[in-house]
Amino acid sequence: MATDPTQFQLAQLAHILGPDPTHFETLISSLMSSSNEQRSQAESLFHLAKQTHPDSLSLALSRVLSSSSRPELRALSAVLLRKILTPAADSSFLFPLLAETTRATIKSAFLSSLQTEQSKTNLKKLCDTISELASSIVAIGGWPELLPFLFQCVNSSNPNLEESALLIFSRLAQNIEETAETLIPHSKTLHSIFYRCLSNPSSCDVRIAALSASISFIQCISNAKDRETFQDLLPLMMQTLTEALNSGLEAVAQEALELLIELAGAEPRFLRRQIVEVVGSMLQIAEAESLEEGTRHLAVEFIITLAEARERAPGMMRKLPQFIKRLFGVLMNLLLDIEDEPDWYNAESEDDDAGETTSYGVGQECLDRLAISLGGNTIVPVASELFLVFLASAEWQKRHAALIALAQITEGCSKVMTKNLEQVVSMVLNSFQDAHPRVRWAAINAIGQLSTDLGPELQTQYHHRVLPALAGAMDDFQNPRVQAHAASAVLNFSENCTPDILTPYLDGIVSKLLVLLQNGKQMVQEGALTALASVADSSQEQFQKYYDALMPYLKAILVNATDKSNRMLRAKAMECISLVGMAVGKDKFRDDAKQVMEVLMSLQGSQMESDDPTTSYTLQAWARLCKCLGQDFLPYMSVVMPPLLQSAQLKPDVTITSADSDADIDDDDESIETITLGDKRIGIKTSILEEKATACNMLCCYADELKEGFFPWIDQVATTLVPLLKFYFHEEVRKAAVSAMPELLRSAKLAVEKGQSQGRNGTYIKQLTDYIIPALVEALHKEPEVEICGSMLDSLNECIQISGPFLDEGQVRSIIDEIKQVITASSARKQEKAERAKAEDFDAEEREMLEEENEQEEEVFGQVGDLLGTLIKTFKASFLPFFKELTSYLIPMWGKDKTAEERRVAICIFDDIAEHCHEAALKYYDTYLPFLLEACNDENPDVRQAAIYGVGVCAEFGGSVFRPLLREALSRLDAVIRHPNALRSDNVMAYDNAVSALGKICQFHRDSIDAAQIIPAWLSCLPIKGDLIEAKLVHDQLCSMVERSDQELLGPNNQYLPKIVAVFAEVLFAGKNLATEQTASRMITLLRHFQQTLPASTLESTWSSLQPQQQLALQSILSS
Repeated sequence: MATDPTQFQLAQLAHILGPDPTHFETLISSLMSSSNEQRSQAESLFHLAKQTHPDSLSLALSRVLSSSSRPELRALSAVLLRKILTPAADSSFLFPLLAETTRATIKSAFLSSLQTEQSKTNLKKLCDTISELASSIVAIGGWPELLPFLFQCVNSSNPNLEESALLIFSRLAQNIEETAETLIPHSKTLHSIFYRCLSNPSSCDVRIAALSASISFIQCISNAKDRETFQDLLPLMMQTLTEALNSGLEAVAQEALELLIELAGAEPRFLRRQIVEVVGSMLQIAEAESLEEGTRHLAVEFIITLAEARERAPGMMRKLPQFIKRLFGVLMNLLLDIEDEPDWYNAESEDDDAGETTSYGVGQECLDRLAISLGGNTIVPVASELFLVFLASAEWQKRHAALIALAQITEGCSKVMTKNLEQVVSMVLNSFQDAHPRVRWAAINAIGQLSTDLGPELQTQYHHRVLPALAGAMDDFQNPRVQAHAASAVLNFSENCTPDILTPYLDGIVSKLLVLLQNGKQMVQEGALTALASVADSSQEQFQKYYDALMPYLKAILVNATDKSNRMLRAKAMECISLVGMAVGKDKFRDDAKQVMEVLMSLQGSQMESDDPTTSYTLQAWARLCKCLGQDFLPYMSVVMPPLLQSAQLKPDVTITSADSDADIDDDDESIETITLGDKRIGIKTSILEEKATACNMLCCYADELKEGFFPWIDQVATTLVPLLKFYFHEEVRKAAVSAMPELLRSAKLAVEKGQSQGRNGTYIKQLTDYIIPALVEALHKEPEVEICGSMLDSLNECIQISGPFLDEGQVRSIIDEIKQVITASSARKQEKAERAKAEDFDAEEREMLEEENEQEEEVFGQVGDLLGTLIKTFKASFLPFFKELTSYLIPMWGKDKTAEERRVAICIFDDIAEHCHEAALKYYDTYLPFLLEACNDENPDVRQAAIYGVGVCAEFGGSVFRPLLREALSRLDAVIRHPNALRSDNVMAYDNAVSALGKICQFHRDSIDAAQIIPAWLSCLPIKGDLIEAKLVHDQLCSMVERSDQELLGPNNQYLPKIVAVFAEVLFAGKNLATEQTASRMITLLRHFQQTLPASTLESTWSSLQPQQQLALQSILSS
């Protein structure tokens, strides 16, 4: 509790800061006291001194720094000066507020201490403080004497001073641009300093500090040409590493490797000219078995980092195939570092990795990263060769390594491996018969991974080999781990599977899983439950026949597995019951559902430990039960919602330390994820985040499923989820919040419309809209992930479809501003990717990867187009002022240099303007119609379709403005309709739209065309069957023309009547697809009318011109 300082504290402070330095030293010592009380009193006095006497405090600390005889006090004063003088997280900055004389004294104390301090640890802390203060003031001329002093130190023959100056240079170069800019003019001097210090014959500390400084400085040079002048330092940098290794100084070598890894990640192209020598040396280190494994792992990390530096040096590492083969061999050998531990066989959980070493883990992770960064064309040939050798070995570790490596590279090599499925699948399935259980386990593991990464091709082509093999592996009762893993692989396989593939195997697989379910080993039972759940989910109603045999077992586990060791078993049973219930449907599941929900309610009421998986599984099971039971679930919502909201409102458990601190965050704790942001390291407990994400997803599910029934919870859920649109600790939480926004609005709107809104009316929807949409727009502005930006655009689009009319002008303005920002940001990202394509090593694989990245940008453009379309449909002509502002963003998108998707989106936006703004849009025709007509013959069918649709719209609404362009429009449409491949599947949508547009020209501009020629030509194209929306409109138009006995349509002497009847027959034969019910019944009336009124001879000739099946269809229609 903060209170004003007492007179006593102020008097104490005056005494401490008085002329006798011993009192201040006592205060500083107390800050390190092991007594909480003593330390806390000292902290509050120190804090008070900072507030009331900042100058005296700073001077007292600098005196301790310069003259205390106790090294630990000198160290602490350096740290405290850094903390109080440099800019703080809250942007407060004390140093400029001190008196000029104080500032001068402090700076002078720093520099003199640098010359006198003997302790290496203290020097490092002092360098940190000087660097951090300098970073804040050097650029504004606040420390002119610093650089000359550092140059003097680095030229002295004192290794401590040389090292300190280099460390400060390194930190200054790393810090904000302004500071680095002050070093750039001294580039030549620094080059010669680095060159000399990297060659320092006597001090490896100076060499390492020079390595750090040169690498930091190279990174802060923005001009590639200037950076090249430092190329001659690279052999010396590498020499620093090799000398440390040759002298047996592996700790120093590891420090050098870490610095070189930083260079490889940040400036890989700096290494390009000497890449063969550099990578060759690193491979030698990685292969040297005499070195510590930590050193060898860092050498591997260096090469992998280079391979991953695709954005800065695309394709560079693929130019070194000889090294890739060696590296792959090194990684495979790391996988051999595994022991056949008895504990592995007796493990209680699938996660138990007894016998696996650090090297084994590094090998696994690096294989995965290497495959993703270099791709299948490079990796698969190298891997295949080594796998064959390893699989033929008598040592089980080698056979195991080949299968583990295969599983690791599958994700990165999926395209190439899908083309060689036969070879891959045979290789793995042969190992199902291996004599060693761990090899069999690895083969099953590989099949699980292949099922995920190479699906659905693997499932479609190899189900007849994979499923029987997995069923066989479930019979390995000597090795429960193999059985359990086979069940897990069934899960992977069935996730990418359609019911028709799975159905023939269900009897065999389900009966085996039921046997495993009764097995004594819990891990096997858990695996069986997960597999059964997945099989049920994939086979849906085909699973009904197993329901009666399975459900009693599942309910028994749910009721009886109550002690702590069975928590996961019970949780998996819950998951399985809810997925089986969803698969078989409400009618079959209803009676058991009641019992299951009773158990879930009692569980929910009990006290659970924070790490109990039951909580998360219960949340998901409830949501599935809701999906299965629909509105029948409403009575349970009062039980489900309170704990669900509690989970969704969990606060993240976060630990923050400084990035360079050694303390606090345990990197090996798997339940904690660490991220580095600027100079802060943040540790977050992942289990809490996962529970929060699950809960948010479930809230979204309930709103989606229950619609208006969800109304009572909208307010609580909205106030929980809207702030989470900006929850940057976890993507899944943001995604769930984004998806929920339209569901909440839809639920509110339906409840108001159906009178289930507890007396609330449209005002409530307006309030909810005002709360949700601006928050979504603001979150979109700050969203760092492109994929989530896309989801936000979709969500915003849906929200506007539901409650757009409630938006005011200011809100629409903010949406438009954000759309401009999205277009600009996406264009900038595409430009950056285009720059990558100009790199010297850019190759076909890089192009393929780049195209995949660009697909995401394309999607964003599509979503922007959909959103603008919704705004245009909602606001019609009153949207035009905003459209006018957007023209400068949209017109460039029509350019030939833009992608087909950008052109399509730009065209669709104009189509919407013409369609929904009618006369008000005519002023834009001059600008856009020429583009539109040209795009009618674009090589891309989607662009053609959008343009042709637009021509039809302009024909309908353009009146006299469209008339001068009629001739060109007809010629463009004619080219599409007469094209030899017009009816090919990718062209048919454009063709149908061209026929529809031609119909509109006949309808709205008949006086300006040769109707006697064009209308029969239009009729000859009917019926259209690809674009079902246009088909219904066109066939309705045909019907209307026949009803009014249109002479040009019927032709002289009704000569086109057989064609009209044939079109009617085909349309009616197609059921509801090609015409609305109303149009179909009008067609039948017309046909009956013909039957009764036309001469027999005409009817006869009309009838005989039909296909046999059309005749039959008409007979049955007319006789019914």
